[in-house]
Amino acid sequence: MSKRLQEHLNSQYLELASKLRPKNAARKIVAYVESYDDVFFWRSVLQDFETDRIKFEVMLPSRLTLSKGKKAAMMNKLGPRLGEYMIACVDADYDYIVQGATEVSKALLSSPFILHTYAYAIENYQCYAPSLHTACVMSTLNDRSILSLEGFMEEYSKIIWPLFVWSIWAHKFGHASTYSITAFAQTVTFHDINPYHPEQALERLRDRVNKQIGWLQRKYPKAKEAYLKLRNSLQEDLGIKPAETYLYIQGHALMEGVVLPLLNPICNMLRREREKEITQLAMHGTQKQNELSGYRHSQSPIDLMLRKSVDFKQSAPYRLLTADIEQLVQRISKKLTAF
Repeated sequence: MSKRLQEHLNSQYLELASKLRPKNAARKIVAYVESYDDVFFWRSVLQDFETDRIKFEVMLPSRLTLSKGKKAAMMNKLGPRLGEYMIACVDADYDYIVQGATEVSKALLSSPFILHTYAYAIENYQCYAPSLHTACVMSTLNDRSILSLEGFMEEYSKIIWPLFVWSIWAHKFGHASTYSITAFAQTVTFHDINPYHPEQALERLRDRVNKQIGWLQRKYPKAKEAYLKLRNSLQEDLGIKPAETYLYIQGHALMEGVVLPLLNPICNMLRREREKEITQLAMHGTQKQNELSGYRHSQSPIDLMLRKSVDFKQSAPYRLLTADIEQLVQRISKKLTAF
């Protein structure tokens, strides 16, 4: 198929093409994603909803720049072409949380053919706190727990929660140029974390957050009422828990500035521990070298293990996503029965 023709495909075209196939043949729904990194994530999600009659094909839209300025492309180029046979799968960013406060948010929330993550991005799912220990085990082949990773992420989330609300407030009420998502991310990320004393990193974080909140309160002294109303709405209407704030902050910042600075030193410690154990148990030098070589070849980078994790399917935002997919599949199934 030529690129020119591919760019003019729409849901109606794919639906008509599917009618030319045998009645009982599976119908293919094209699912466009933002980047190559998203293909595995959305495949792992959508495959759970495939049936004998409905199959998904995850792909990048040809010559559409969804990976850069994806929301503009979603609305202006891809949006009118969407339907039961062509859907878009995107990161929610802040557009879900601001609940229609911007045109992009309205487009994201109004179309039944745009699936979004509810969490900020796929990286947030990959950093799902209950999955972090398993990722370390997969990376190091050492099951010892050095600290409570879930406990760390919960405390981290509670500390940044009030500043996160400020970040949403700024984005929702037109002050993002003064207090940007990047500025928020710089405050709530780390350069390094000592696994033996993670409380030190959290205390430094608390100081940064409090200073930033103080600055914002002085900058916007009349924002208190709107801030409190927004804070209550995030919890009561959207079900966002302060202990799970990390799921809704910028995904790249979470991965690169929180989770990897936490897990990398832990994995290094676990590897050294395992290698020390091999050295002590080896009967002679040759056995030691063979065992060490085998162990090192069996290790995997922790960031790769995080990206392969699917434990996020137990998370609260994922349940919202699956409800949207179920509705979409039901809509498609009704059309199929009408053939």
